[in-house]
Amino acid sequence: METAIALAPGTALDLACGAGRNALWLAERGWNVTAVDGSSEAIEICGGRAVERGLKIEASVADLEKGEFEIEPSRWDLIAICYYLQRNLFEPAKRGVKPGGILISVVHVSEPGQEPTPHSLRPGELEMFFKGWEILHRHEGMANDAPHRRPVAEVVARGPRILS
Repeated sequence: METAIALAPGTALDLACGAGRNALWLAERGWNVTAVDGSSEAIEICGGRAVERGLKIEASVADLEKGEFEIEPSRWDLIAICYYLQRNLFEPAKRGVKPGGILISVVHVSEPGQEPTPHSLRPGELEMFFKGWEILHRHEGMANDAPHRRPVAEVVARGPRILS
């Protein structure tokens, strides 16, 4: 999320937001945030934390795998998908970013000698989802996030400035 520090606040979508750590962080910095997760408990926690901090976050319970949340095309200045992998979510998320907008993705990657799982990618695979986008940040290795003790891939990418 450090990438967002340099950006003018706008509209942000936090997909698979969990308890809302990233959504709250963005809202504290002036972003108009929509947070989506399949867990009603997680959304309740996110909403409660927002109220405690005096923040407004539009939080919705939706099963992303079942397509219960429609990502409107060209609506968001920033979309974050952190520590969640749903391969078929990348294209709708990319379409949801406004021209020149930012998509942040952090996923677990398989360790050397391990096969990827439905919840992890092979090293180097995440960037393949962003062909034609400007990669502003990339990282592969151990997460800088204490709760995540497994290797991750991070990509921050800027979408094309003009829709093709």
